[in-house]
Amino acid sequence: MIPHKQLSLADVFSDCQYKFQNDKPEFLSILQNNINLDEFIPISFRNHFYASTGRPRKYHLKSMLWALILQRILSIPTDSLIIIFLKYSKELRDFCGFNKVPDASKFTHFKQDFLVDLQSMFDKLVDVTEPICQNIDKSLASMTIFDTSGIEAFVTENNPKFANRVINRLKSYAKVMGFHKSYDPYKAAYTSMPSHAYANPAIKQLYINGHFCYVFKFGMITNGLGIVRDITFYNEDFLKQHPDITVDKKSDSPDEDKSLHDSKALIPTLIDFFNKHPLIKPNVFLGDAAFDSISIYKSLFKDLHFNKAYIPLNQRSKLKSDDYTINEDGIPCCPHDASLAMKREGNTSHLRCGISTFKFVCPKMKWDKCRDGKYHRISHCDNPCTTSKCGRMIYIYPEKNLRAYPGTLRGTTEWDNTYKIRVNVEKAINYFKDSYCIAKRKTYNEKTLHADLFLSGITQLLTVVLADEIHEHKYIRTLKPLIA
Repeated sequence: MIPHKQLSLADVFSDCQYKFQNDKPEFLSILQNNINLDEFIPISFRNHFYASTGRPRKYHLKSMLWALILQRILSIPTDSLIIIFLKYSKELRDFCGFNKVPDASKFTHFKQDFLVDLQSMFDKLVDVTEPICQNIDKSLASMTIFDTSGIEAFVTENNPKFANRVINRLKSYAKVMGFHKSYDPYKAAYTSMPSHAYANPAIKQLYINGHFCYVFKFGMITNGLGIVRDITFYNEDFLKQHPDITVDKKSDSPDEDKSLHDSKALIPTLIDFFNKHPLIKPNVFLGDAAFDSISIYKSLFKDLHFNKAYIPLNQRSKLKSDDYTINEDGIPCCPHDASLAMKREGNTSHLRCGISTFKFVCPKMKWDKCRDGKYHRISHCDNPCTTSKCGRMIYIYPEKNLRAYPGTLRGTTEWDNTYKIRVNVEKAINYFKDSYCIAKRKTYNEKTLHADLFLSGITQLLTVVLADEIHEHKYIRTLKPLIA
């Protein structure tokens, strides 16, 4: 006969307490055991939040931050939806530390009132995660990749009917006036549509991803691992801090407008980034063809001390050389056959003066063994362009033409393999927009969207910290596998 045990009230209470503490979702347990959010909150943020206002704070700083961070980790698109999750999930409430769930206005005011503090927290996490990135892959961590994008605001001008109405009106006008077939109503629509949204002048018209839209524009810097290093919001405050930047009137080409604006924003953005993080010293820059200009190359190498810049050539401006024929990648060609590129010999050589050079030799040159038993360069060209037995040689000094030779050679395997890494910044931007739901925010308030960007950056950097703590670096970009 199995003996019966009398359960006391203390036994029941202990059993219930054990279940409440141990039956929480495993993912929340991983966060709780490995992330101490207090370590990453700047003291200035804490002092600002708990400053004396005559009324005590009903909700704790860490509680508000955790709720907004979990919203992004779980890809919850709206504040109202995270509120519903908190109301119906005791585990989430307990993890965040809420006795009562805040309403939507509390979250909105939190973002707007503490925007500068969120930025300082983001910058602190950038410094915290830099050694982690260096330990994962020093080569990729030493890269700086820059790109711009925009967050479409919730305004009337972004409704497809708005653009279609303008285009249809121009088509009808062109038909009545008998314009030539070369008339492009889509290009004309670009010039006739307003340059900013009626609801907020800070929402500018841009041509992004193949369509017109009204957006808040921002720039993002990542390293080669795709981890965000900096986020810059291109608003009036940014232009005031950089009065040397001039914003020109829009032209007839939307692509041209975008590239001009990006090229002007690049160097000020990088300077601000390195001033905030003096210990971060990358040596390789990757960008798109919008940055292919002589002034940008000079700034990257002379002012910012990059060693290499992987920037494709802008097709509107070809490479030229007065001394010899070069191909589209800047490689010297045979004087008698422009389709025959000269061969690069060895690695970058250094003369006694310390100036780096690229050495190219005759494409028909071979190392042959001569009578003295040694190997010498011998040109096997039937129509030599020089009296030298080894054929023609060309020494290129990159510093004289940084646009043609930005510390590396175009068209090589090294160039192709390295430039592919630039896609990581585009992946990061898309991840912010889709997984962190930045693109689905139904607001036209600049501060709210700006804060959402920094909260997304904070979320990704905490992901890096967590992945390092649990020794699973494959999760540095996303924690979704852990949630599943």
